Amino acid sequence: MDQDYYEVLGVSRQATEQEIKKAYRKKAVQYHPDKNPGDKTAEEKFKAAAEAYSVLSDREKRDVYDRYGHQGLKAQGQGGFSGFNSDIFGGFEDILGDFFGFGRGRGRRGPRPRQGRSLEQLVELTFMEAYEGVTKEIKVRKMENCDVCDGSGLRAGASMKNCTTCNGQGQVIMSAGILQVSQPCPACGGQGRMVSPQDRCRQCYGQGKMERSSTVKVPINSGVDTGMRMRVSGKGEPGENGGPPGDLYLAIKVLPHEHFDRQGDDLHAQVAVSFSQAALGTTLEIPTLQSQEKIKVPEGTQSGSTFTLRRCGFSIVGRPNSYGDLIVKVVVRTPVRLNREERELLEKLDEIQKKKGNNQGKSIFQKVKDFFQHH
Repeated sequence: MDQDYYEVLGVSRQATEQEIKKAYRKKAVQYHPDKNPGDKTAEEKFKAAAEAYSVLSDREKRDVYDRYGHQGLKAQGQGGFSGFNSDIFGGFEDILGDFFGFGRGRGRRGPRPRQGRSLEQLVELTFMEAYEGVTKEIKVRKMENCDVCDGSGLRAGASMKNCTTCNGQGQVIMSAGILQVSQPCPACGGQGRMVSPQDRCRQCYGQGKMERSSTVKVPINSGVDTGMRMRVSGKGEPGENGGPPGDLYLAIKVLPHEHFDRQGDDLHAQVAVSFSQAALGTTLEIPTLQSQEKIKVPEGTQSGSTFTLRRCGFSIVGRPNSYGDLIVKVVVRTPVRLNREERELLEKLDEIQKKKGNNQGKSIFQKVKDFFQHH
């Protein structure tokens, strides 16, 4: 059976990118074959951790996995690793570097481009907005490049200095038993260069970014439902060192309707009819989201009977001009506060039914009594 990737790395489903990266680093060091020669179990655990990280560290793959599991990844042609070789480290250099000899040498690499942080925001839609589709203006608060220093963190005319901790290399060497591990410098974040306090931008205080509000216009297709997520590419926070921006994920919430209950692509509604309408039959006009429709209620209709209006339900996402059905449930309304004429008419009806002698009005106890009297 396919292993749960979150369980493989020992993290929760809400784990951040940094938590996932830290957990993978720990597993990779613990189970690497060079540290466990001849141990097939350790090798399998190492490959499983690498496979889990390759999915959970990728925003798009993680989104597919969270929604559809392993089958969703396989459907998109994104399976696990086959065999074991050093090629799997191609995507993990930011964690392991030259630790296991698969890197690019021990010289200075310089700061790597990093994708900006992705954001998630709740979007509320009215019932009709979800039915018809709508373009929403979404207000987003996010970190953006400082407009004074253009993201450099430097005051005008200043320049960055080599980091004194790593001597501009961006990496520091740490010992782990008999092994030496190359890690990003904690002082400069692996960039090799730093902004001196006196050279910092006065607007962002050397951070290079400031929190701002911006408005994003997003077209939302008809047929969306509560729980769906939309990805707006490139509308997250800006990247670092020339990296691409992150994405904006919209979590959809559709507000309920006053009369219709949505169940998937179908709508459900109730309509009340009088006792006489149910007994004699009638024709009802039913308002739908598209127009007025008529249903014929035959005589003798019982309370709880349902009638289906085809293609009068909710719009189906991704399928233009396609709709579910509207299921109408008839509820017979028992008359209350009868006037004299109504009471007399109902009493006369009761007498007529009793004279018919068809047991329709008898209680279960009367029916049992009759049975024993005639047998």
